[in-house]
Amino acid sequence: MEKYYLSLGVWRCLKKQNNYFMRRIFFIALCFACLASFSSSAQTPKNWLDTKGHVINAHGAGVLYYNGTYYLFGEIKKGNTWRVPNQDWEDYRVPAGGVSCYSSKDFQHWKYEGVALSPVKGQPDGDLDTGRVIERPKVIYNAKTRKFVMWMHVDKKDYSYSQAGVAVSDSPVGPYKYIRSVKPNGNMARDMTVFKDDDGKAYLVFSSDNNNTMDICLLSDDYLSPTKTHVPTLVNRRREAPAVFKSNGKYYLISSSCTGWSPNAATYAVADKMLGTWKEYGNPCTGPGADSTFSAQSTYVQWIKGKGFLFMADIWNKTDLEKSTYIWLPLKVTNGGVMINNPVK
Repeated sequence: MEKYYLSLGVWRCLKKQNNYFMRRIFFIALCFACLASFSSSAQTPKNWLDTKGHVINAHGAGVLYYNGTYYLFGEIKKGNTWRVPNQDWEDYRVPAGGVSCYSSKDFQHWKYEGVALSPVKGQPDGDLDTGRVIERPKVIYNAKTRKFVMWMHVDKKDYSYSQAGVAVSDSPVGPYKYIRSVKPNGNMARDMTVFKDDDGKAYLVFSSDNNNTMDICLLSDDYLSPTKTHVPTLVNRRREAPAVFKSNGKYYLISSSCTGWSPNAATYAVADKMLGTWKEYGNPCTGPGADSTFSAQSTYVQWIKGKGFLFMADIWNKTDLEKSTYIWLPLKVTNGGVMINNPVK
């Protein structure tokens, strides 16, 4: 605790001196120290490096925990950012770079495992073409088929396609073989996540109906297809960027409002069953910056064994997407609800 208060004292001193450069360096160092202890963990390094010293490139990420190892999957954002013309929102894009994979035993040191799902060039009508959109990849393991299944949002650059793509692999790191894309039960599928329950059932959770509805759809036993069993929720609430987790028998869904690449206040919803009735509550974030989710957008919530939940989000740099960063913060579930706090904001 003495180290924590000393850190805050140094931060306030630098803030009074209006020394932005030194504050930035101090903030990055403090984030790494916090994450290592996980007592008040936060991570927003500008240059977050893997074990070989290369910048980690895994946006809209998800995590798979398998056989004692954490696997991080995310969008590869690389290349010049450009804005799609004739859109009524800030539709900034980079060439679709596919999906990266990193592995870690301690959730601190990340080894680059390579490109888990590669894009293709020169196939403008293909889901994985570099001129398309590949977003928010999530991977789960199917114990029956012994396959690793990846779901993702695939789209055209103007978001008129709005489908869910699925790929499969024999190894957690890939390579993943792309199978197809679908509109689950005929519905649009945009920002998404996948949730695997304790009983082995898996669910695809995605923004639908032009982001006016969040749909929760039971997947088939092999996790490769949506079933007809689904529940539309958060109807007319304009939510995206879903992150789902379970705690003490209840299900939680954190999501973002629809403001393009610009940050906004998150909300969370709670249900007794994945396919049950969801009740939406307010903003889980507390403290300075909470009204913009600390300048970030939700992507995943991961349980770290023996330590607790970690809220993962992206800090988007909309005009230079390759330079987008991340924030990872402790998440607590109490009788009063969900709480996410940034101790150094």
